Amino acid sequence: MRIKTILLLPLALGWVGVAPAADAPQAPAIRHVFVLLLENQNFENSFGPHSAAPYLARHLPARGALLRQYYAVGHDSLPNYLALISGQAPNDTSQLDCELLEEFVPTAPGLDEHGQLHGRGCVYPATVHTLADQLEAAGLTWKAYMQDMGNDPAREAATCGHAPAGSEDPTQFATARDQYAARHDPFVYFHSLIDDPARCAAHVVNLRQLPADLRQRSATPNFVFITPNLCNDGHDAVCADGRRGGLTAVNRFLQYWVPLIEASAAFRKDGLLIITFDEADGEGPQTSQACCGEIPLPGQRNQPGLGGPGGGRVGAVLLSPFIRPGTVSDVPYNHYSLLRSIESIFSLPSLGHAGAADLATLGADVFNAARSPSTAPMRRCRRRNLRSVPDLAPDVQHDQRADDGHDDAGRMERGAVGGLVEQAGDQTTHKRSHDAEHAGHEQPHVLGARHDGARNQADDDTDDEHP
Repeated sequence: MRIKTILLLPLALGWVGVAPAADAPQAPAIRHVFVLLLENQNFENSFGPHSAAPYLARHLPARGALLRQYYAVGHDSLPNYLALISGQAPNDTSQLDCELLEEFVPTAPGLDEHGQLHGRGCVYPATVHTLADQLEAAGLTWKAYMQDMGNDPAREAATCGHAPAGSEDPTQFATARDQYAARHDPFVYFHSLIDDPARCAAHVVNLRQLPADLRQRSATPNFVFITPNLCNDGHDAVCADGRRGGLTAVNRFLQYWVPLIEASAAFRKDGLLIITFDEADGEGPQTSQACCGEIPLPGQRNQPGLGGPGGGRVGAVLLSPFIRPGTVSDVPYNHYSLLRSIESIFSLPSLGHAGAADLATLGADVFNAARSPSTAPMRRCRRRNLRSVPDLAPDVQHDQRADDGHDDAGRMERGAVGGLVEQAGDQTTHKRSHDAEHAGHEQPHVLGARHDGARNQADDDTDDEHP
């Protein structure tokens, strides 16, 4: 059942906000939101009965909520990332993934009635704001954690890694040393962020910093955006270093990082983890389907999905102490809906197409747990050492180690991590990473591929500890 909404129009701000209707259940007091974005899979491939990622397709939905009607908003990758943090629609240039980092050239002054800046380009002027800008203005915290960023300093910096506007993007293709892709780091496409290098560097960091930030609730940002490298996000069937990618790599990546997030004090108390894909992949019109009354940006040659109105049905899985395990929702959502929902959680006005009048926000179809996580009993888990699992805990300084014994590593991984993830809704362990900086092992990219595949990343020595 779709949750009704009403519109609030704070005209002084020029933004549209969304609030629950009076008869809607009160939203849970979520204060920490984690978004983990994967690459290029349609719903059937990811969540269907023959998925190559059983942890994603079966284990996680059984412990959270599966959104079966969740859609991307366009093609190729970059427009979906931009939409998730700004509400801006795809344009002809961003749809090409911005191999040349062109400045956005407006064709009309200001934003239109849908919060859109008309024109084309990659790097938006400072007048276009993002979720990050909103959070800071509200006194809330955020960080974007980018796997592999800065592994090769000749390509990009270790923080806020991006090439100057007007230049070619050197991260379009991965190497064995560095699989960071700027086109999967939406924050570096907005002058409102990159024009203050110190501010951007403090917030857009390597994924290896996340375990340390999860150790204490006070150190965990209110909003966390996680981008795996070009082998770990699931696009490439074979990664540049020869490892298996695709959903097999996604499965490995999630089996480590999801329990680590769930074990944190921030998640246990008031957290929400959203795992979804940027866009659908494959042939046929279904890969360019849309939902939710998606509106294209005026003046563009192409539809948002190139061959259709959207980015196809990708699905999403959500985990939270506020979600009853095994929940399934068929309410239509898309990336704009997710942005609107996050803004609603933090009482922020809606940006761009997130302010569409009929757009659904996550509601009682998802947040249906009977009790607050603060009342959940706590259990202590056995200490586990993942140093012996090369796929899970690779050392950045030893990234050239031979890729052998992966089948055994996978079995070890299931044993090491499974003891944590099998504790259904009452996940109460707090994992401390002794060598968190080693979580960013490089996984190369197949030369010529446009998007990314997945690569596993982890900490070297992890303990279980009560907060």
